[in-house]
Amino acid sequence: MNTRDAVAAAYRDERAKVLATLIRLTGDWELAEECVQDAFEAALIHWPGEGVPRRPGAWLTTTARNRALDRLRRGTVEAAKLKEVAEVPGSGDGAWDDDRLRLIFTCCHPALALDARVALTLRTVAGLTTEEIARAFLTPVTTMGQRLFRAKRKIKEAGIPYRVPPPDLLPERLAGVLGVLYLLFNEGYSGRRELAEEAIRLGRLLERLMPTETEVRGLLALMLLQHSRVDARTDHAGVLIPLEEQDRTRWHHGLIGEGVRLLTGTATPYQLQAAIAACHATAATPEETDWARIAALYERLAGLAASPFVELNRAVAVAMAEGPAAGIVLVDALSDSGALEGYHLLPATRADLLRRLGRWAEADTAYRRALALAPGEPERHYLRRRLDEVRGRIG
Repeated sequence: MNTRDAVAAAYRDERAKVLATLIRLTGDWELAEECVQDAFEAALIHWPGEGVPRRPGAWLTTTARNRALDRLRRGTVEAAKLKEVAEVPGSGDGAWDDDRLRLIFTCCHPALALDARVALTLRTVAGLTTEEIARAFLTPVTTMGQRLFRAKRKIKEAGIPYRVPPPDLLPERLAGVLGVLYLLFNEGYSGRRELAEEAIRLGRLLERLMPTETEVRGLLALMLLQHSRVDARTDHAGVLIPLEEQDRTRWHHGLIGEGVRLLTGTATPYQLQAAIAACHATAATPEETDWARIAALYERLAGLAASPFVELNRAVAVAMAEGPAAGIVLVDALSDSGALEGYHLLPATRADLLRRLGRWAEADTAYRRALALAPGEPERHYLRRRLDEVRGRIG
């Protein structure tokens, strides 16, 4: 590995650790980010002649800390703070793990707006540039830069603690962290693959830092099992391929195995969703999918985390297990409630069940309704194809 590749690998593997430690030592996000950047630039200068250090992270941490110390000495900083920064920071895995956990929980603090939490997590924990984050969310770079600046300023001005929450607050706060990661994954799942893969990388990091947390394992399992189908979900033109029509030899069975191993059998929301995903991922053929088990898992999930989205998915599972007539009763009840008004998958699901029942005219109306609400071209292309099939039946 040449020096530039070694620096790139260190940036990918060590940056979040080094930054987390510098934020803890200095209490200043902007200063910490600048000093960490300086440390990587120093690595590009020194490592070609001196060789890549045996412990790149420790070298980078020391260099960044020294940069911060120089900057602080030139300012009006209390002697106690200078002494704290000057002390050699713990660089063992345990110390770094603690700092990275603090960083993740601070980025996902509920006092920050949700979009700020996502952006800050991508910037500080994942190491994406402002330009990359802006491009991923189709947002102007200046807007994203302002969002990040405001988030860091709020952390400082509001005195948001840089810590892992105490035990009595951990369940509530952990749920918020996992929600940010799953939102990030879903953004990627809907077309931005790099974001889905970044969410999985962060999920693996969190699971490594909190290996006994059931819902951390559940979310990581869910993301892995869903992402295992990434190469089979669309054709070469980007057109969506329904699950039952996907080429299962293109599924990533290593990810499936990893996801299944993370299942604990505990009835928690992410564990139940991951168990549902596992039913799909481990079925060798569409016909072998255990739809009765999936419907039962959705019923248990609805008891823990009731939502109209869960009910819609349960209706699909019931339709597959018991027939479309049973499913459409549940879908019509959801339609009557108005809970999913404007959500394209509600009329799309209803249209599919009507098609399977041979109620062609009603299916035509439902497909047209879904087409008008569909958010992207892949979804519209699939719905147009189904609509053409139905119209062919009407004659």
